[in-house]
Amino acid sequence: MLYDKIGQGYNTTRQADPYIANRLYELLTPEPLGRYLDIGCGTGNYTIELAERGLRMYGVEPSAQMLNEARNKSNQVQWLSGTAESIPIASDSLDGAIATLTIHHWHDLERAFQELGRVVKAGGDLVFFTAAPEQMAGYWLNHYFPEMLAKSIRQMPKLPELATKLAKAGFAICQTEPYSIRDDLKDFFLYAGKNKPELYLHDEMRKGISAFATLANQAEVNAGLAALRSDYERGKWQAIQHQYANQDGDYLFLVAQKRS
Repeated sequence: MLYDKIGQGYNTTRQADPYIANRLYELLTPEPLGRYLDIGCGTGNYTIELAERGLRMYGVEPSAQMLNEARNKSNQVQWLSGTAESIPIASDSLDGAIATLTIHHWHDLERAFQELGRVVKAGGDLVFFTAAPEQMAGYWLNHYFPEMLAKSIRQMPKLPELATKLAKAGFAICQTEPYSIRDDLKDFFLYAGKNKPELYLHDEMRKGISAFATLANQAEVNAGLAALRSDYERGKWQAIQHQYANQDGDYLFLVAQKRS
């Protein structure tokens, strides 16, 4: 399993980013006594962050390695082995859910949304943090790792597809909010090095990113890193970055509410 492979040492470079955690909390609009799910919670970084804000959190994750890491970090959360398509929680028992950089790993989006619709009460919100394919086409990483980025982009569902499949499960998208990489970012996911290309030159950084771990061809990675290092040292990288400038943001918060 992908995240069994990269789970060990994952927390070295992957931490709950304060800004992202705060937006997840605010967009979830939690009730004081509500119960909330982090689906595809990984090692529980954002799950724990929300639990420490007083929410009663459930973390569901298919990777045993990731789940063990999460359990070792906190007993505030009820950690459960499961998938988005098979959530081991009773129907109509949750007031909302978050999904952070995970929907592109789900095997069946329609089934997953139906399952979320089963466990989340009417009026409850789903808050996704993800990336749209159009946003990823604007990553300068495309210049250095074109095959890897093409595979990554193909994994990402488009917004119309999400809207259609969410609607079938009884949800309506009520808000979208673009996110652009901030210089104080603490969670080093795929485009975390947007303004700090030197981050990609570190093995530990790349090990925590699923695209580099499983989608990348090693020959392409080696060639891309050599070209990036050369361009960075010679001051040519900024010109590449400028070619990929866009106004669409780099990632996306998406809120969908379950209809009554």
